[in-house]
Amino acid sequence: MASDALHRFVCLCRYLQDPCHVARFQQLCGVRGTFPKKPAEAGERDEELGVNGACVGQCQGDRAASGDSAHGLPGRRLRKSLNAAGNVEQDECSAAFLNGPSGRDTERDSKGTVKPLRRNSLTGDVGQEFIIENKFLFSLFTVGTELGNEMFFIVFFPFLMWNVDPYVSRQLIVVWAWVLFLGQSTKDLVRWTRPASPPVVKVEVFYNTEYSMPSTHAMSGTALPFCLFLLTCSRWQYPFMFGLSIALFWSVLVCISRIYMGMHSVLEVITGFLYSVLILVVLQPMLHDIDTFYLSHGYAPLVILLLHVGFSLVAFSLDSWSTSRGDTAQALATAAGAALASRLNHQLGLQPDPPEEALPLTLPLIDGALLTRSIMRLLVGVAVLLAVRAAMKVVAIPLACKIFGVPSDDVRKARQHAHVELSYRFMVYGTVAYCCVFLVPLLFGFLGLS
Repeated sequence: MASDALHRFVCLCRYLQDPCHVARFQQLCGVRGTFPKKPAEAGERDEELGVNGACVGQCQGDRAASGDSAHGLPGRRLRKSLNAAGNVEQDECSAAFLNGPSGRDTERDSKGTVKPLRRNSLTGDVGQEFIIENKFLFSLFTVGTELGNEMFFIVFFPFLMWNVDPYVSRQLIVVWAWVLFLGQSTKDLVRWTRPASPPVVKVEVFYNTEYSMPSTHAMSGTALPFCLFLLTCSRWQYPFMFGLSIALFWSVLVCISRIYMGMHSVLEVITGFLYSVLILVVLQPMLHDIDTFYLSHGYAPLVILLLHVGFSLVAFSLDSWSTSRGDTAQALATAAGAALASRLNHQLGLQPDPPEEALPLTLPLIDGALLTRSIMRLLVGVAVLLAVRAAMKVVAIPLACKIFGVPSDDVRKARQHAHVELSYRFMVYGTVAYCCVFLVPLLFGFLGLS
């Protein structure tokens, strides 16, 4: 009974990991690749696809083969089992994508336009051209995937901090940092590659050099909205179903966008969703105690620095090089800077939280004056943060290279040194977070925007 259930689970994982599901969804949404036609290499390519993780048939083979693959579920052996065990047949979509029309024929037959992909931040790779036939879905899922990127967080967290509720923002930053740390570290432990292209169209290549299991976009896109909902539903007065609907729409949009972009398989997105739910179940009840400790305990500054720097070093030790290491350090640096600045605000009596007897808070009437003041705070504050980030980026890399004796003429190569990258992330984003929580609100008081 147990072996039968395990066999079915492995088969389900194989099915959900199949990149052809991603390719079919992209075609359904109007995304078409410009893959060249290579009929002479079809036989060799079919065999190659089995190795690199392209389309495979549904689960076949005897129970013994599936039993062997089950032992490797956490890592590489499951990935290999997804490709071939026993008599695994090639799925029809491989031939459809590889032996379809050439890139020029596709461009000529399509009403859409060929779009260059976003450049990879470290390799400079621009990726394969593709054709968009449904611009609405392209725009919608582009917004969805940006909900997990840096520029969104540099606007979202400050907006909450300055215009909504600093208490909620502080705790949300804690959740975000630890979700990213656990997710990115898991990626570097499991080391699954991105869905194979072809058949998948790489609409995005910015994160293509990272490993893919689980989807950290799906994790942050699930943890943040639902944590925000849980923190505010009893603290603010608003319709329960409205908040739940927003959280659900946010999560679904981010998750589906990662499949649309060709960055993750269905299995990786589902795993990211479930992983973040598990983290949230464990972390959510402790958030108030963590916040209280950060604000008032005498050893809090030392603990904050040791904890966040220490876990960044752990993340950097998991793999020789991947962009996920820098993202992990960036999240932890942001959380450390925000925690230290929040403690300073608490010690100086700045931005006090409302007393418990004042809860639940009532949503203010949104009039022209409130809207104008909120927009001005956001525009001025984000402009300051972007200026601080730009200035610190200019200073941080040369300084870190000088401290650790690394040549700074090639920035990309220099950042592949763990100590340089770690120092760079903490200097830049720790400073940005500190300014966001402490210095920018002081500027608002000086400008009359408080």
